[in-house]
Amino acid sequence: MTYLKYIQYFYLFAAGFFIYQGFANLNSEEKSPWLMFFFAAMAIFMFFFRRRFLNKMDNRNK
Repeated sequence: MTYLKYIQYFYLFAAGFFIYQGFANLNSEEKSPWLMFFFAAMAIFMFFFRRRFLNKMDNRNK
């Protein structure tokens, strides 16, 4: 289950991508950037949630 320690960083990568897309679409009239910023916020939330959950599971197994 060592991959679970590294998969949480995918959420940070996804958040960075969504923030980049949000700023790229900020001045665009046909695309709304707010959905991308929402996805970035959710990805950051998931990163910290997964990190906390993994720490709980590690402490439980000791």
